[in-house]
Amino acid sequence: MSIDGIVLVHKPEGCTSHDIVDALRKILNQKKTGHFGTLDPMATGLLLIALGKATRLFPFFSKLDKEYRGEITLGFATDSYDATGVPTTPSSDKFPIEDVLVHTIQSFVGEQTQIPPAFSAKKYKGQPLYKLARAQKEVSPAPTQINVRLFQLERYSPPQIGFKIRCSSGTYIRSLAHDLGQKLGCGAMLSKLERTCVGAYSLEDAYTLDGIESLAQRNCVSEAILPIEELLPEFPKLILKDSAVLVAQNGNTLYPEHVLKLIPAETAEADFNLKEPAIFRVFNPQGKLMAFARKKSDSHGLHPFLVIDTNTQIS
Repeated sequence: MSIDGIVLVHKPEGCTSHDIVDALRKILNQKKTGHFGTLDPMATGLLLIALGKATRLFPFFSKLDKEYRGEITLGFATDSYDATGVPTTPSSDKFPIEDVLVHTIQSFVGEQTQIPPAFSAKKYKGQPLYKLARAQKEVSPAPTQINVRLFQLERYSPPQIGFKIRCSSGTYIRSLAHDLGQKLGCGAMLSKLERTCVGAYSLEDAYTLDGIESLAQRNCVSEAILPIEELLPEFPKLILKDSAVLVAQNGNTLYPEHVLKLIPAETAEADFNLKEPAIFRVFNPQGKLMAFARKKSDSHGLHPFLVIDTNTQIS
């Protein structure tokens, strides 16, 4: 039986995000399984794993902000920007005083460009950067736009820095650690990292693999699944009439006469006369998610730009 939804997983240190996906695929007997944002093997914390049709929601979840807690070690830099790499600078014991450290950390807050680390899965001309780095090929990956919303010092016991950070998707914490060391003049590398939040989802609500396997053995795995119908509640819920189900399934324009109900009603006008390109979750009368639709620029209709369910039976 296919499961459509996401499960919050507490990733341990030492395994890849793909290892978690493969393990869940076997535990839940789900072929269609994927993650919504990778974690490095040395990192721990929250992974969002999508199951079944929920894997198609990657464009929404990939944009969510992330929150982390971790540790940066001052004194030298590494080629991977973290504790798994080889030192690339001499050791230094000239550590900054706390006031200087706080000021320098704060300089990283805000919108900025960031160059991905050489040892990362970011692709350059179709090849992951880490493969090119291992082959000792020098490349110049394009910088990406990021936003560091919070970078907070939580503990300072030289050479260790305990920190909390909240940032936009696509931010490399390893690169921030490396760049901090460059600014301070003593070198630095990321020594510990735990992802605590992805959007509104928290590590506190996550399950270990052993916990999920235990639930599966007791036929209680639904306790760990967030059903696809409950995801992305920030988008208004549009319930279709029975007669409009095939219209949505075929990706055709939806008009006010197709709508049975809009929840919450105050989020949009019934005639779809919207100024903003709002996104709607489209459901059949039985409560099953069918599609995501947005306003068409040239009419009062809504275009189902992402059809999730093409096989819904009409009652």
